[in-house]
Amino acid sequence: MNPTLPTSRSHEIQALFNRIAPVYDQLNHWLSLGQHRIWKQMAVTWSDPRPGSVCLDVCCGSGDLAQLMAQQVGATGTVYGVDFSSAQLAIAHERTQHHIPPLPVVWVEADALALPFDANQFDAATMGYGLRNVTDILSSLKELHRVLKPTANVAILDFHHPSHPQLRSFQHWYLETIVVPIAQHLGLRDEYAYISPSLDRFPDGRQQVALAKQAGFTAAVHYAIAGGMMGVLVATK
Repeated sequence: MNPTLPTSRSHEIQALFNRIAPVYDQLNHWLSLGQHRIWKQMAVTWSDPRPGSVCLDVCCGSGDLAQLMAQQVGATGTVYGVDFSSAQLAIAHERTQHHIPPLPVVWVEADALALPFDANQFDAATMGYGLRNVTDILSSLKELHRVLKPTANVAILDFHHPSHPQLRSFQHWYLETIVVPIAQHLGLRDEYAYISPSLDRFPDGRQQVALAKQAGFTAAVHYAIAGGMMGVLVATK
């Protein structure tokens, strides 16, 4: 579950993810009670990777989604995991270099707003907890649209505001009384304290669908999961 800062400057966001990299996986597991693995598998399934296909995971972090996609595409496919945090990519590489059989993953250090790939290159794409942290959401969606092949899907997992008032109150309580204190114990209070305020600025599901269509996708649907506290935007080129 990615933190965010109250700033739009990409170099500060990049520095943040380099800083939290050593405890990123540990925090995600604790703070989601292990459920983040289920949500990531849902996103991969909705992106629809096939055996032998070439796929993309943007803002890959330590590589969970990319590894799940690699298992789907098999030895004849390829998955590109992209992140602009060198520390996160180093951990992703370490986690996969001794995998047996080898996973067909290529790790690439790059910005989600300027992907170093040709147009119409990928059969499927994912993004986990990255859209909320890019400096320009529409530009990021346009880049995803550009590099996907026609009819290909992208599935984007991130936090979501529940529509039910009690669930929204629970989400706020959980972030403030569970997430922030655990992060504080690891010396990362400031890095995680802004998750809740960032949700106030993050487009809701309906707005994400509209942005996807504005970016050029022919179809888009937003699925609320985990009681509406998480969501997956699925867009088709």
